[in-house]
Amino acid sequence: MTVPRDFQEPARCRPDLVIGRDELFGQAREQLARGGSVLLHGPAGIGKSTVLRALATEYGETAHTVLRCSATESESHLPFLALADLFGLVLDDVSDKLPAAQRTALESALTGRGESTLQRDGLALRLAVLSVLRALAAEGPVLVVADDMQWLDPASLELLGFAARRLGDIPVRMLCAVRTDGPEYDRHLRVLPPDSLAVRFHPLTRAQTAALLDHRGYTGLQRSTVRDIHRTSGGNPFYALELGRALTESPVPPRPGDPLPVPTSLRALVLSRLEMLSAEARRTLLVASAGARPTPALLHAAGRGDAEAEMAQAAALGLLATEAEGPAVRFAHPLISAALYAEAPAQERRDAHRALSTAASDPIERARHLALATNGTDPEVAARLAEAAALARDRGAPSMAASLGLLSARHTPADSVPAPDVRRLAAAEDAITAGELDLARDIARDVLTRATVPADRVRAWIIVIDTAGHAMTEVDAVFPQALADAGDDPELLALIRYQLAWRALLVEGDFDRARAEAARSAALAERAGDRYNELMALAFQAQIETLMGHPDAPATIKRALKEPQDPRVACHHNGAGYSRFRWLIMSDQLPEARATVTALLREVRRRGSVESEVHFLRGVAETELRSGHCGRALDLARESLMMARDTGIGEVASAVLASFAEASGGNVDRALDLAREAVDHAEENGDQMYESRGLTALGYAQLVAGDAQGAVRSLRRVRELEQGLGITDPARGRWQGDLAEALVRIGETGEAQDVIDVTRVNALRLGRESVLAVLDRAEALVRAARGEHDAALVQLTSVQDRLAKLGHGLEEARAAFALAQLRTRRPGPTSYDEAARLFRRCRALPWLRQVEAAALDRPVEPEPAHTLAPDGLESLEGLASMERQVAALVMEGATNREIAARLFISVKTVEATLTRVYRKLGIRSRVDIVRLAAGRRP
Repeated sequence: MTVPRDFQEPARCRPDLVIGRDELFGQAREQLARGGSVLLHGPAGIGKSTVLRALATEYGETAHTVLRCSATESESHLPFLALADLFGLVLDDVSDKLPAAQRTALESALTGRGESTLQRDGLALRLAVLSVLRALAAEGPVLVVADDMQWLDPASLELLGFAARRLGDIPVRMLCAVRTDGPEYDRHLRVLPPDSLAVRFHPLTRAQTAALLDHRGYTGLQRSTVRDIHRTSGGNPFYALELGRALTESPVPPRPGDPLPVPTSLRALVLSRLEMLSAEARRTLLVASAGARPTPALLHAAGRGDAEAEMAQAAALGLLATEAEGPAVRFAHPLISAALYAEAPAQERRDAHRALSTAASDPIERARHLALATNGTDPEVAARLAEAAALARDRGAPSMAASLGLLSARHTPADSVPAPDVRRLAAAEDAITAGELDLARDIARDVLTRATVPADRVRAWIIVIDTAGHAMTEVDAVFPQALADAGDDPELLALIRYQLAWRALLVEGDFDRARAEAARSAALAERAGDRYNELMALAFQAQIETLMGHPDAPATIKRALKEPQDPRVACHHNGAGYSRFRWLIMSDQLPEARATVTALLREVRRRGSVESEVHFLRGVAETELRSGHCGRALDLARESLMMARDTGIGEVASAVLASFAEASGGNVDRALDLAREAVDHAEENGDQMYESRGLTALGYAQLVAGDAQGAVRSLRRVRELEQGLGITDPARGRWQGDLAEALVRIGETGEAQDVIDVTRVNALRLGRESVLAVLDRAEALVRAARGEHDAALVQLTSVQDRLAKLGHGLEEARAAFALAQLRTRRPGPTSYDEAARLFRRCRALPWLRQVEAAALDRPVEPEPAHTLAPDGLESLEGLASMERQVAALVMEGATNREIAARLFISVKTVEATLTRVYRKLGIRSRVDIVRLAAGRRP
């Protein structure tokens, strides 16, 4: 209990148990580290006690005395019980330091002997609590930990509040948690010292819920199931874990459309209130729980004539709330709806769905309810569900299409055409589009256990291969079986040859074979009259040729774009549109590249294609990074990485790009971690392409961090891999200039010049102007190292001008920095202002720190964990996310129309956002924002 230590910042890291609470955990830690107090508040099960225990463990080690109390609802009427918990073990240590009247009153209250009350001994008790805390603090810092404050007895709360308000600078901190159903917490905050921090717990995101379930051992759940758990739990960690436990204990997983099994532990939380409803009110709520977007009008149409009165009854019991700004009916928590639905008998659920199948206005909803109201197979119901799935697909809701497709298969008779498995495979393909890869894989594996039709089997094998992503070594055994099933059918063989082209590229690193397989797939598809797969194969062939620097790439892209086109290919991440984007960005046509990939991103968002959205987000981020818009690129790269990790799609590629963005405009330590993570995963997957990309990102991050030796090691390995892969186009990875620069830094100027000379041959052959300019920058550094200063200055001046004209803002700034560093070796004054201005314009914060260090003629210090933006950029930290992005783009010189296009918002929204920015920053115009960027006071 009593440990002689002073308050200090603990060295230990946050526990793994605190998942999804990094930000608020950090806020609480900072407050406690300053000697302040913290109140954690939020609804039941949200994780307050978990965080409180973690903080108490961490900061308890730095306190001399830790006082703890907690209570239950049944104990809340017992006066002074919390005070007894807090002081019971320490009172003997300090009682002799209390005045007699205070000691007598406190001992009477804590022991129950005598008749001490707040009314009788109010002042003495209040002063006694204050005196105890002062006496304990005189020996060393004190930490008071109180959980479930809502159940602490009123008398103890009053006494603690009195003392807390009078502690002043005495080293006593309070760490408390209280259950609140809304934002009201003021009454509890008054128990803590003034200036205490109140931390509100919000629901976990879907990704955080998935991480929590995985951490607690509930692994193997499909992403669609995790999505349902998150929706049903409302992001509440306790509810999510209980639902996960029930699912893992259930012998049969729920089928699409079936409710999640709600365990007894959670049903008990709401069923007692449900039992207080009338039978008719319960039926009305059951109809509401079965509906997707219930409204009073829908309930009336479903035959619930007294819906308003019955909803009012439910609202009075805290079960239901009606939206203030619309007619929608909303349950107080999603768990109430789930428990009500799960508790209802099967026939009552079918009756509710039958009523909704005619009452709902949306054809998709009508079909879904009809399916859930029908037992057994029914060809008419199956056909309506298949039509609804097609409609959902067209609306850009592939997840809904997959769910409807599975319901359609369930109701399809075995001898129908199309057969049930055909509809299951269509649902699996929709699941892939929605990013639900595990669901798609499970469907395909299930179909393969019984399918005998070659087309169905090959289609299922292709789904299995697709869900493997870049880890194609895991499905090596699939290809011989798929080829055997395909026989001599050119349409089926085209599908398999297309996948073999990907395998040749990713696993074998054989560009020639990959190109040949893609061309063979295109020819087979053309012979079969399969235009979709012909176009996909041609687009992939064009991508391979672009990476190879093959002279046929433009002609193949032209063939892939030739009419007739298939709209599914046009916006596919492996389609001709994306192939054209890659060619544009490698050819330094940045404005055209941005316009192309932005249009693709907009279209796939409309269609709901998650996999393509992840790819195109990376494309936009890469374009912004090349253009020197590092802040915008960092936001997009982080968004892509978050989406990739949430869906399991393209995680390695997104980590690589996020590493580049962090090293250019964010945190270099984070960039190094991401790059190493990408390399490790690529090596595990046997993916040489992305092992090369990951090492390229690692080498760049090491160069920015000042580790030239590490950068050389990483980029030499990239050189070996690309030589083995047959990659000759230097615009693919753009690592050659960084390798040459790192070699100069470690004194290997001869090897640096060799890298430049070899790379220049291919860059000249392919017309890669920006690569040539970067090579010239590196060559200028070689010349400077050899003492050819005048020639180096002339070359760098030319390089900076060429890169500016090409629109490569970050590379232009690096040239200006190299020029300023070179001038320091000559007599006379040297200014880093131009380099600093250009890096500020790019929001390239790690590079800007290097400029500042060079200007002060000191080595760059290690980057702090949380980098603050310099000068004017620091003022943006107080803005909301959208406001910060808009202000950053203004700093880069973008017009309102350009900002609207980049952020996918209207010009009016940009104008309104800028008005808020002006008000928050205390400025008047765009000019003042630009002045902030330059570090000058407006």
